[in-house]
Amino acid sequence: MSFVSFEINNKVTYGVWIDEDNWIQAPESFQLDYPDLRSVIAADKLEQLEGLTRSSGQAVKSSQGKLLPVIPNPGKVFCVGLNYKSHVAETKRSDSEYPAIFTRFADSLTAHNAPLVRPNETSRFDFEGELAVIVGKHGRNIKQSDAFNHIAGYACFNDGSARDWQRHTHQWIPGKNFPQTGPLGPFMATTKEIPDVNKLTLESRLNGEVMQHALVADLIFTLPVIIEYISSFTSLSPGDIIATGTPGGVGDRREPQVYMKSGDVIEVEITGLGTLRNVVANAQKV
Repeated sequence: MSFVSFEINNKVTYGVWIDEDNWIQAPESFQLDYPDLRSVIAADKLEQLEGLTRSSGQAVKSSQGKLLPVIPNPGKVFCVGLNYKSHVAETKRSDSEYPAIFTRFADSLTAHNAPLVRPNETSRFDFEGELAVIVGKHGRNIKQSDAFNHIAGYACFNDGSARDWQRHTHQWIPGKNFPQTGPLGPFMATTKEIPDVNKLTLESRLNGEVMQHALVADLIFTLPVIIEYISSFTSLSPGDIIATGTPGGVGDRREPQVYMKSGDVIEVEITGLGTLRNVVANAQKV
């Protein structure tokens, strides 16, 4: 089962992903009870959503609407830094005893095929292909053994980073929260579709050139460790997003360095989760 959020006729809605050009909108009667995908996840109604949508939903062509971030309104967005050995090595940092956690704001997210907005304030705009986890069930102090029971599904993510702003201080948040710099999508696949995340391969391509390639099995801190750690200091809720870290190959650590510029095409592909594609565009000056 794969699900999308999108806008059609100026209305935010959601439904089932068929392919790049075809989606099915959830029946209006269902949306009266569950106004967004996050509420469907919270009510544990994804299977019902798929059944009703496939039987009585409205077919939608991509030309009729535009995708939104899979979860347009997450309560929390967590990101894990330095979570692949290859990325730790290229940054020349030492290993950490605990996951490095920082946060994004919901308005920093953007969608598949939407512009990836390069901030005017930076000349060092970088890519970070990542696996994103969508939380499915509320929890606090979640044990590693129970972690996968709190996952609704997975999606591709690109942690677009203003490297200079990221390094103004030891806090990374300023470089990670410019508007429309965090693409999430194109769809969410459920855990039934992805029974073993360790078998997934992540690849990032800039203008067709492979920049990052890694197995999700190479994560330093696994998903159960991340979920246990985060839920130790705050509650996780349905629809929350956890971006699990990027492998080596980021532009900032290349020689010579490679940063994204207007017109560049950046793609993040993960096995079973499709290809998240964005064209970089300069932010409009205000």
